[in-house]
Amino acid sequence: MDVRSGAVHESVLRAMLRLADTYRMSVSVVRSGHPLNVFGTGRRSDHPAGRAFDIWRIDGHPVVDPATPRSLITAFMRSAAAAGSYNIGGPVHLSGGATANRFFSDDTHHDHVHIGFST
Repeated sequence: MDVRSGAVHESVLRAMLRLADTYRMSVSVVRSGHPLNVFGTGRRSDHPAGRAFDIWRIDGHPVVDPATPRSLITAFMRSAAAAGSYNIGGPVHLSGGATANRFFSDDTHHDHVHIGFST
């Protein structure tokens, strides 16, 4: 519904297609249904602006499942950065490399990967 509405930024759609070349992803939210602000803050979320999407399952493995290989989640998060995301949150805080400042982890993102875009 969000994609058909035309309210999702092109950068999000391009990243989804690029990631889909390598991964089977289950999207939990793009735009609709997400609060205006980042959970627990006064900062505007990228979701209502059509500049973010959340993934709850990668290659058939729920992000929240302890049996899901952390290497799968970290590779996916790094692939999201390579696809142009400036803001990647998940259950693992990644460090190192040129894109290290793009990654974050907190209690809200223990069960999914957030992929956000500035434009």
